[in-house]
Amino acid sequence: MTRTAVIRCAIYTRKSTEEGLEQGFNSLDAQREACAAYVASQRHEGWRLVREDYDDGGVSGGTLERPALRRLLADIEAGRVTMVVVYKIDRLTRSLADFARLVERFDRAGCSFVSVTQAFNTATSMGRLTLNVLLSFAQFEREVTAERIRDKIAASKKKGLWMGGLVPLGYDRHPDPKVRGLVVSEAEAEAVRTVFRLYDEHGCLRVVAGEAARLGIRSKRRLFADGRTRGGGVLSRGQVHFLLTNPIYTGRIRHKREVWPGQHEAIVDDALWQRVQAKLAEACGRPRAAARGPGVAGARITSAPLRGRLRDETGDRLTPTHTRRRGRQLRYYVSNRLVTGKAPADPSAWRLPGPQLERVVARILASHLHAAARRHTMLSEPDARSAADLAVKVDTLCDRLRSDEPGLLQALMASGQLTPGQIDLALDRHGLADALGLDPAVIADEILCIRASFDLRRRGVETRIVAGDIAGAVDDVLVRRLAEAHGWLDRIRAGQPLTRVAAEAGHSPAYLRTRLQLAFLSPRIQQAILDGRQPPDLSLERLVRTGIPLDWAEQETRFGISG
Repeated sequence: MTRTAVIRCAIYTRKSTEEGLEQGFNSLDAQREACAAYVASQRHEGWRLVREDYDDGGVSGGTLERPALRRLLADIEAGRVTMVVVYKIDRLTRSLADFARLVERFDRAGCSFVSVTQAFNTATSMGRLTLNVLLSFAQFEREVTAERIRDKIAASKKKGLWMGGLVPLGYDRHPDPKVRGLVVSEAEAEAVRTVFRLYDEHGCLRVVAGEAARLGIRSKRRLFADGRTRGGGVLSRGQVHFLLTNPIYTGRIRHKREVWPGQHEAIVDDALWQRVQAKLAEACGRPRAAARGPGVAGARITSAPLRGRLRDETGDRLTPTHTRRRGRQLRYYVSNRLVTGKAPADPSAWRLPGPQLERVVARILASHLHAAARRHTMLSEPDARSAADLAVKVDTLCDRLRSDEPGLLQALMASGQLTPGQIDLALDRHGLADALGLDPAVIADEILCIRASFDLRRRGVETRIVAGDIAGAVDDVLVRRLAEAHGWLDRIRAGQPLTRVAAEAGHSPAYLRTRLQLAFLSPRIQQAILDGRQPPDLSLERLVRTGIPLDWAEQETRFGISG
């Protein structure tokens, strides 16, 4: 008698929102139960359920960057899973393009795919055809639904209805929750009129922002359903400009480039509105100061490649600015609170020389990429045949970075954060791929994160930036989550159900399942985390996203922990 081959089945579940995940029996549990029953019905065919759970709770199907899905793909490629079981195909993805990539990876690993509520599986050619047809309709349904919602919003705004969002300063929501509308808040409305009158008088956003702060005018304070509060601060110049250009204060509703008569009461009269708009247009068209003195290339700054990409330790964005000294234009990156005047004397605020900061960041990127190429860690799957060619491309890119090529640093940088003694940088995957002529998908996640030492040295009035090699530091978040994982695991081992532990911790069971993996890290990795000796790219986000293998040696190889 021929023995039936074992088919190792993994159940994948997904729910787009976190609503209801805290319940004892939620949507993920219902999907898993239906899939498990289907696998049991195929036991005579050799189907066996793997022990691992692959649950993505509160994650959209519009992206493949899902923690459980990435773990599932890793197990498929390792040969631990040969059949993926889902409740419906849209639980896996709603995108035809994403699905094509998934099926290609499944086929390459010899894995099939089955939907328990739609009678087909990809082990047959007819199943694959049916799947493509159904997925095309799923994507079509999503696009039609989105178009229908956009059309409804456009039609409602054309009738003057307020369609939700953040309530602007000067208004409150209509007291009847069934009515989509705004009612005037008299105290705030007078503040709005004051801002309009100030600009009509002075014609300068900076002066208006200063006067508004002196008069005690604040942005609207909002309380969200989850208890968060926002607003209530002094108005920045950007907020003043947004307020002055918002037609809602004249009783109208804006939709994209169209403006329609609204059903709410106006706060500002048309005459004042027109005068303010005319002055704003005049200020916008006002020529900038001409360059003075030799050696100044243009009338204003056109080169700030790190604009919008760096923040300080408080989360405040570093904003490019400039000054003029002895006929020379000097560029800086400063904490935004210095520009807005919210904290003009804050000693923690940063003020860094622009060209020097850009050169330092470029040098850090070049050193990091050069080292990654030499270690053969640039690609998620290193290829010995193309290693030499890739090394040449990386060397060329590093030379371009060191030569201050315009636009290159801006294309490569995604974000960064400065803290005393340290700088953390994140590379843009697509920008790096374009610069090297690679497919973005083949670039290793690990090389996109950089941590380096960063310090300031003063010599007279000059500030010099001193940046060293990549440095390690204790990751307080990772240490805290590691301790929590051990605490949760101890309670589960003592007999408490997962749902109860999750409820008392204030999280969903799906959240705990992904964080509990930290307790199963090898002792060597855990000690490195506690000592701050872990690689700079070993973050909580990476551990949760990529998943943690059970084998300790495999863990240490994957996460770069050497003996």
